[in-house]
Amino acid sequence: MINLMKQLSDPDATATLTAMCAAGVAEAMQHCPRPPSKVLVTGGGRKNPVLMKMLEVSLECPVVEIESVGLDGDMLEAQAFSYLVVRGARGLPTSCPSTTGVRAAVSGGTLSYPSTRLR
Repeated sequence: MINLMKQLSDPDATATLTAMCAAGVAEAMQHCPRPPSKVLVTGGGRKNPVLMKMLEVSLECPVVEIESVGLDGDMLEAQAFSYLVVRGARGLPTSCPSTTGVRAAVSGGTLSYPSTRLR
């Protein structure tokens, strides 16, 4: 994938990755037991008007920023990543067969520590 992206100009690569993100969300929605009535977007993607429009076009429900229900999208994203890091640090899985369909419970990523601990 990276080699293919290197062949594109920066604007084309950005457009391609944005379209892939929207397509991935649309594909994931096919696994919902029933269509959602609304999609709430958090994190940096909600500030990308092109991505938001692509989501709106590809999903069959309203797509809105999480702030529309009174939550802080930056804070919520930070909390989600913190939760995943703590699970990883405790040796707990971050993805399980019952939630994502993976074959076995797995941890997402690797924890890296600085060579000298901060005091």
